[in-house]
Amino acid sequence: MSWLFVAGIAIFLIGLMLSIALHEIGHLVPAKLFGVKVTQFMVGFGPTMWSRRKGETEFGIKWIPFGGYVRMIGMLPPRSSDDPAKLRKVSTGPWQSMIDTAREVALEDVKPGDEDRVFYRKAWWQKVIIMSGGPAMNFVLAFVLFAIVLMGYGVQVTQPVINEVSRCVIPASAQARECTATDPLTPAASAGLRPGDRIVTFEGRKIDSWDGVARAIRAHGAGPAVVGIQRDGRAMDVNVNLIAQERRSLDDPDKLEVVGFLGFTPVTSLEQQSVGAVATHMWDLTARTAQSIVRLPEKMVGVWEAAFSGEERDKNGPIGIIGAGRIGGEIASAPVPLEARVVSLVTLLAGFNLAVGLFNLIPLLPLDGGHVAGALWEGLKRAFARVTRRPSPGHVDIAKALPLTYAMAFLMIIMAGLLMYADLVNPVRLFD
Repeated sequence: MSWLFVAGIAIFLIGLMLSIALHEIGHLVPAKLFGVKVTQFMVGFGPTMWSRRKGETEFGIKWIPFGGYVRMIGMLPPRSSDDPAKLRKVSTGPWQSMIDTAREVALEDVKPGDEDRVFYRKAWWQKVIIMSGGPAMNFVLAFVLFAIVLMGYGVQVTQPVINEVSRCVIPASAQARECTATDPLTPAASAGLRPGDRIVTFEGRKIDSWDGVARAIRAHGAGPAVVGIQRDGRAMDVNVNLIAQERRSLDDPDKLEVVGFLGFTPVTSLEQQSVGAVATHMWDLTARTAQSIVRLPEKMVGVWEAAFSGEERDKNGPIGIIGAGRIGGEIASAPVPLEARVVSLVTLLAGFNLAVGLFNLIPLLPLDGGHVAGALWEGLKRAFARVTRRPSPGHVDIAKALPLTYAMAFLMIIMAGLLMYADLVNPVRLFD
């Protein structure tokens, strides 16, 4: 294990801690602005490494860098039949006992004079802002990091320009090798296409992107076609005879499909992007990440099989913090220019923040999204009461969802443990 590998892990963990701190600041700032009493601001879990009290809030760092929390008083309301500062001790069953205990913990820091500073008494829209502030900070940080990469460094853009004409046809399923005398010429070589030719039309349809070129050729299938090109500033048409060839799908690289084949590699260049391009990239990645979260149970089956059956880990599947740190180490020690390694590490942290922000918005406790959902439901009930001229309902009692919360927390612990084990025994590897 090289020192660069260790440095990459350390850089990722530092970036992770900063991301966690910013997430919690996203909760802390609006909570204080709306008058909620915050007793603790902690980055990490477990024993406290360092802490300092400022005013009524203790700020600190704990030894296990796998999360963080902001402790606000009165997260759960007392029962409507109880005094706001006191809780009835008699329980009617195991679940009720569990809920009552949670209420006691939520109100144990409420002192005389703090009655209007508890979280549950705030307006529903204030609670939405407080609880969505953490994920919002993750999204902002992800956008800033993606902007640094896309606008400052740039991205590889593939152009509809021929870089190299493939001399012979080699199936995608075959191992890379040199052409032999028995291999047929590619349609591009047979038609006389040259490096530097820019493809502008295909079968009379205007094309201005490499994706358009690739999809048009593939969709055409085998048979004659007319390719419009620009060569040395002159427009000309070239007759080609496409062949059917097995290639990897553009939408699913793990899938092979029989498509039209011409036979050339395009020109790629590093181009800096605009703010709009960053927003588009962020939106597309957000949609793909959301789909991955929806498929998380299915993906976890693959993680289980990889952990206990030795199957190869899915590089696009879920990984834990240990696995992400290991990827950071691989990136830092990769045999590529330093600039490329820095860009990859920044991109890794950006993607991690995006995933964390989205995951926290799942509308289930103990995630932030569970509190947001409760606050939105409260706002909807109050709006309905105003429209129907009924008495304003009380605060939504999210404590009633605690049995589901504990089940969710148990599943999250199981998933985290499985990911940790899989990341240790069968990690995702960028470089084989």
